[in-house]
Amino acid sequence: MVSPAPSLPKHFSQLSLTEAAELLAARKLPPVESWHPAREGDSAMEIRADGSWYHEGGRINRPAMVRLFSTILRREPDGRHVLVTPAEKLTIAVEDTPFRAVEMKSEGEGAVRKLVFRLDTDDLVMAGPDHPLSFGGDADNPDPRLHVRGVIGNGLEARIDRALYYDLVELAIADGAAPPAIWSNGTRFPLVDA
Repeated sequence: MVSPAPSLPKHFSQLSLTEAAELLAARKLPPVESWHPAREGDSAMEIRADGSWYHEGGRINRPAMVRLFSTILRREPDGRHVLVTPAEKLTIAVEDTPFRAVEMKSEGEGAVRKLVFRLDTDDLVMAGPDHPLSFGGDADNPDPRLHVRGVIGNGLEARIDRALYYDLVELAIADGAAPPAIWSNGTRFPLVDA
């Protein structure tokens, strides 16, 4: 049995980037990519665009339950989202992205900057080569996302909340690069994808 992901030991705003990196390194998720159970079905669950989780039309209000389910979430090669255990695989409807990036910490400037995001499940993700940022191809209609886990390009993503997106734009403009881009963990992310 998988236990719920622990809550942050203190408020995100009080964490240093070093503490956040230690929490990231200590985080162990179930090996859902290696589980291929024969029994399949529908979970009667959905994740709405605002990040809220529902089961049979009723909102799941217990954060620990949402964190637990989020640890067994996987995206299939055909784009479906599933909750998977060694015993069964159940589809789950996802309106937009399964996660939302709701807070961000930035340390450093330019090419040495590191960005850590707190998701709505209290998971922490440091943007970088394994967790790229993307902004969509239309500067007038940005689509800011953070890759959370799974195969890049077809894995689980977090929608970056609008206020955080504007913070990223301000940081990129302050860096003075042309065209504007944001760095994190040694990787450059253009604000408009080519």
